[in-house]
Amino acid sequence: MLVSKAYKFHIYLNKKQEILIAKTIGCNRFVFKT
Repeated sequence: MLVSKAYKFHIYLNKKQEILIAKTIGCNRFVFKT
């Protein structure tokens, strides 16, 4: 659910924020997998 929400916000952000969010989501995913 959180990931879906993040994606919804993600669409409205500008490029810099988009990259930042993508990195944050990637890090979170890595943490959860580990």
